[in-house]
Amino acid sequence: MDIKLHTPLTEDKISNLKAGDNILLSGVIYSARDAAHKRLIELLDKGKELPLNIKDETIYYVGPSPAKPGQVIGSAGPTTSYRMDAYAPRLMDLGLKGMIGKGARNEEVIDSIKKNKAVYFGAIGGAAALIGKSIIKSEIIAYEDLGAEAIRRMEVKDMPLVVIIDPQGNNLYDIGQKSYLESVK
Repeated sequence: MDIKLHTPLTEDKISNLKAGDNILLSGVIYSARDAAHKRLIELLDKGKELPLNIKDETIYYVGPSPAKPGQVIGSAGPTTSYRMDAYAPRLMDLGLKGMIGKGARNEEVIDSIKKNKAVYFGAIGGAAALIGKSIIKSEIIAYEDLGAEAIRRMEVKDMPLVVIIDPQGNNLYDIGQKSYLESVK
């Protein structure tokens, strides 16, 4: 059964999510990859304001391809998340509640997810064109000079995701591996 979620992601909305849950996400999310994350942290280090209010927001680790005529956005598949691991805990401490990407996260990020009661969603790598169809509106709000890596405010409808790390720190990659190993004994 799919769980329908709508942003912003408050603690109440995500507290009962479990690793492995299938999600259909709707609402506003933001795109940012490593170059944009680096700039966000540099702003914080200088005591400056971020170009978006991060509280209860969701960041999708994506650098979409250009839109074809008649499309809102091109292919929009997830970027490998560990490239944002150095930056994610600081953003979660400021209220970031959701992250979307692919691949494993380091222990510091997992600890920060638990501490801040956040969630890490997996988007399906290889399904970039399908995911792009879930994005119904997109506009660059910061760092246009970064091209595909600019920060975009995107409106999504029923974006298909899986909870990889839930607010309690349960990790689908660990659960899946243990389950598999037990099944082959």
